[in-house]
Amino acid sequence: MSNLQTPTPGTDYPGKTLGIVGLVLAIVFNLIGLIISIVALQQSKAAGFKNTPAKIGIIVGAVLFVLGIIISIISFAAAASMVGTTTY
Repeated sequence: MSNLQTPTPGTDYPGKTLGIVGLVLAIVFNLIGLIISIVALQQSKAAGFKNTPAKIGIIVGAVLFVLGIIISIISFAAAASMVGTTTY
């Protein structure tokens, strides 16, 4: 059984707002959103609360960050392979 609490309706808990901000930023600015979501999750855990938006922000930020790295590697490799080619 977990020691994490669920907040009563209508109350705010540490990291809740930061978790939502981290989730939104994870979609647009992956690395920044990932870091903010991790901080929000740690704040919530320290206070003994669950923070679902922060967990989702961590997942989304990590997946999109890795996809961005893969896409940049592929595009860099494609650009490097075209360096010696000429078109007429």
